[in-house]
Amino acid sequence: MPRGNRAEVIVIGAGLAGLTAATELNRQGIDVIVLEASSRIGGRVNSATTSLGSHLDLGGQWIGHGHHRIAALVNKAKGTQFQTFTRGLPTVARDGRTVSLFSPSIILSMIYLALFELASRMYVPQSWIDVTVDKAIQTLVPLEIARQFLRLLIAVSSTAELGEVSVYNFAKAIPLSGGLSTMLGTRGGAQDTLVVESMSITTSMLASELSANILTDMPITSVSQNHSDNVMVRTASGREFHARKVIITVPPPMLKNITFDPPMPLERKALQENTRMGVVYKAIAVFEQPFWRDGLGGEFLILDDPACGVFDTSSPGGPGHLCFLVAGTPARQLDMLDSNARRELLLSRLAPHLGHRVLQPVDWHEKAWHSDEYCGGGYLGYAIVGTTEGILPMPHEPTNNLHWAGTETAEEHPGYLEGALQSGERAAGEVARALGKVHGIK
Repeated sequence: MPRGNRAEVIVIGAGLAGLTAATELNRQGIDVIVLEASSRIGGRVNSATTSLGSHLDLGGQWIGHGHHRIAALVNKAKGTQFQTFTRGLPTVARDGRTVSLFSPSIILSMIYLALFELASRMYVPQSWIDVTVDKAIQTLVPLEIARQFLRLLIAVSSTAELGEVSVYNFAKAIPLSGGLSTMLGTRGGAQDTLVVESMSITTSMLASELSANILTDMPITSVSQNHSDNVMVRTASGREFHARKVIITVPPPMLKNITFDPPMPLERKALQENTRMGVVYKAIAVFEQPFWRDGLGGEFLILDDPACGVFDTSSPGGPGHLCFLVAGTPARQLDMLDSNARRELLLSRLAPHLGHRVLQPVDWHEKAWHSDEYCGGGYLGYAIVGTTEGILPMPHEPTNNLHWAGTETAEEHPGYLEGALQSGERAAGEVARALGKVHGIK
């Protein structure tokens, strides 16, 4: 057990990556303290209970194709998995009307996406580093509806500001997530499966193994490693903790408030300075029942401002849940409205298709991740145009006694819950080997 403020390993961040790393080490008999800046655990996993008793996720929620680790963890936590309800294809809507999936604009968009995916798997020109996604769409795509459609799909799948992220960065990320069809798909894609009890059952279960070893409300101000076998971590309140190794799960763009002694190597400083957190707003409207299943269904791509993706995340036999995802610049524009205005605006986009019942939810839950003090955004960080330091997976080579984790560093499915788990397992393995205490750790 840790002795007061001293342990063999300190993990900074009690999100899914940090809790995974800590429990893996704890199972090997390695003393661990987890320090979390926020007043809650979970990081980018954040759940709520509705007035009807159903559970929902305001953060990461999906188990996608190939996400074996998170599926196994949910099973271990005795969670109930179910497939996201879909009719196969979303309804594309603009100006209160549906847009045919066979219209010239949508067909053109799908051709561009197919060509882009092919390029991402074969050869990505270095010159694309200096071209933003927004500029590429504006220059290459002649039809306005096609441009709106592409901007929405890419923004919701990456949460990047399309005027800041390069085509090169986005292209490099595609194969790591199984391809565009997986990234954008519902059934059989990255949005395939949900959990009735919410994803918080996974972080709660991991935390229960660590109990008193997790300390919340501990924002870190400095990390010093001036001795070969000792790292000192200081919090904003002045508390000091000591360990032989430290695992940092904070995304690189959010490390600006931590002072490192000695200073970070130039390449890590560049990683910090040349990456940004994704911008995303998420809301879930709750209804007595999913009445929309009698009509078009609840899966939409709304091209009107604020452009958004809508998913039916209702659990079998439960109340109706409609999940809204708004990413990039449109998400920032929503910040200028109060909660009631945001609700009315987003639900009004569905009224022409689902009727006026959609304007009267029982509950409205929302989260602007880019306004979160400690997460700074979601789903993940990304490299800004003209730079390569933050190309996924982000660098995670140890810096002396500091080891790096977080979904951005995952070699598999970065940006997803699966990636967070993979990165936590990898960092725990690095540390256990460095301490000479490997006993079947992954």
